Amino acid sequence: MLIDDFMPVYDFSEKHDIVIRASAEDVARALETADFSESFIVRWLLRLRGMSGENVTLASLKNTKFRILAEKLNEEIVIGLAGKFWTPGGAMQDVDAANFKEFARAGFAKATWNFMLQGEIPVTNSSPQTLLTTETRIQCMDEKSRKSFGFYWTFIQPFSGWIRNEMLAIIKKKAEN
Repeated sequence: MLIDDFMPVYDFSEKHDIVIRASAEDVARALETADFSESFIVRWLLRLRGMSGENVTLASLKNTKFRILAEKLNEEIVIGLAGKFWTPGGAMQDVDAANFKEFARAGFAKATWNFMLQGEIPVTNSSPQTLLTTETRIQCMDEKSRKSFGFYWTFIQPFSGWIRNEMLAIIKKKAEN
């Protein structure tokens, strides 16, 4: 997995998946074009965090501090971010594929988030199915940031998971239509 190249060791994680009745190519196309702001939940939760809740696509994430770290066509895309996620402004850092692995500033954390497609899973009928998985991993750079993030994660993790499940549902709807 590409995500392992960027964050093989982490302190916190969550994983969600969904089976989609479509080929991996169709799911990848839906992922690239999905507007996650179609979900009221996504819009609302992102606005609470001080982010734009409008036109939330993989392409629009590039206009924020989220960065595409790696991509393997129709298989996996990895997004990265670094900051003090537990603070109101987040103190987001400018990381990219070239410097993400080396980022280790004390008091900060970094996160990877992927979408991985496992195409053509066993089916009982003639239509193709793809397992779409999203995993979020967080690595804290020191004990102080680990404690701060851990406290924050206790409250935010259910909402983070809710957003991820909403995104998966949007991709599923788009790919199956």
